Amino acid sequence: MNKKSKNDKMIGYCGYNCYLCAARSNDRALREKMVAGWKKLYGHDMYDPDNVKCDGCLSDGDVADKQCRARPCAKARGVKSCAHCPDFPCDKLRPLIPVIFFVTEDEYNLCMRQFDSRGNLAQRLADVGKPPFWKKSGDGA
Repeated sequence: MNKKSKNDKMIGYCGYNCYLCAARSNDRALREKMVAGWKKLYGHDMYDPDNVKCDGCLSDGDVADKQCRARPCAKARGVKSCAHCPDFPCDKLRPLIPVIFFVTEDEYNLCMRQFDSRGNLAQRLADVGKPPFWKKSGDGA
């Protein structure tokens, strides 16, 4: 039997975990830090701590990604999530999920698997006694 978490209502149509997202926070400083991270990691420059305030994708309130095409589509189709849609995965979802959902196993093995380096780097760093570079002190990771 598949038990549902009390936070299932915070899983967006695209699968994002809205429960974990700092955009839901009332703490403007936290949202500001998140926006800075989004800019650094993804190059997003359209967000600021005020326009990113979000109530979660499944809510009827504010959402951070006003350009999202998956949410209005899922709502119009009446699906619980994009995974329930017969057209999954589609181009509306492409900007929101890893490209791996759009490739076959053969394509992954031939074209992508060799670049899946995080686990290999973590092992090499551990071998020489260094913490992974993505786990900087004080970041809570």
